[in-house]
Amino acid sequence: MTCLSGGTMKHLALALLYTAAAALANPALADTAAAEALRDGDMKKLNFHSAPEAAGSSEFITFDGDPLSLSDWQGKWVLVNFWATWCAPCRKEMPMLSTLQEELGGDSFEVVTIATGRNPPPAMQSFFEEIGVDNLPLHRDPGSKLAREMGVLGLPITVILNPEGQEVARLRGDADWGSENAKAVLSALIGAES
Repeated sequence: MTCLSGGTMKHLALALLYTAAAALANPALADTAAAEALRDGDMKKLNFHSAPEAAGSSEFITFDGDPLSLSDWQGKWVLVNFWATWCAPCRKEMPMLSTLQEELGGDSFEVVTIATGRNPPPAMQSFFEEIGVDNLPLHRDPGSKLAREMGVLGLPITVILNPEGQEVARLRGDADWGSENAKAVLSALIGAES
């Protein structure tokens, strides 16, 4: 057993008090801290930022070519997944994102999928049909403008945006988004029960 000196105990108590005060002043920080503490398994690859960061502002498009922006989802937590039809890990991960949307999607949370780079629309449709996904959007970033602005290097990349539209976390590579741990982490963020 380690004995802490009076000075160390005082510093520890002040750190805890500061953390509690910061959480009271900014509940969003408390949400991310609680979510970060729950990470296990694949979710250990989910890296939370020390402070929210600006998300990309470049436009991307719907499957039919209508313009979109990440700001269109302000007011809810958003899990943005950048993928491509040629990406094998994306094929593995997409059904799990579909399950996540089915179970947690609603007024407070949404999964937004964006095919970045050269992804012909018919190939995108075939990709979703082959893996049995019908509840996620087929949004496109054909020139990779948004992906470049957001520093997406390699695929898949998943970012989590808070209701203010800021990036709070990022995961490089695929993950089991349908796992109980993923749902627990996201539920802690959005304030829902897992």
